Amino acid sequence: MKSVVVNLSFDETLDALAHVQRRKLLVGLLDHNPQNDTPVVIADSADEATSLERLVKMHHVHLPKLEEYGLIVWNEDKHEVSKGKNFDEIKPLLELLATHEDELPPDWL
Repeated sequence: MKSVVVNLSFDETLDALAHVQRRKLLVGLLDHNPQNDTPVVIADSADEATSLERLVKMHHVHLPKLEEYGLIVWNEDKHEVSKGKNFDEIKPLLELLATHEDELPPDWL
C-alpha cells in the first residue's frame, strides 16, 4: 500500500497544483459524479509525440504525486481516477481557479 500524506501543508498544496496537467485533472474532478460513467477528459490539441510524452508523465509523475498527497485514488488496472480523502482540502482553491478561469492566463487551466 502506498503512503498517503494525511494533512497537506500549504507547500504540498502548491506543489500538487504546480503543473498544468495536475491542475486540469483536479479541476476536472470538481464536477465529476462517480455515479456517472462519463470519464473526465482533458482536452489536448498537441501533436501525437507531445501527447504521448504527456501521457507518460501523467502515468509516471503526476498521478503518483497526486495519489501520494491523497488527492486522488488511482486504479492503474482500470485506468480510473477518483477523488481521494484529501480532495476536500484543496476544493476551495480549485473552485476559485475554475470560477476565474477566464481571467487567468491560458496555460493555467
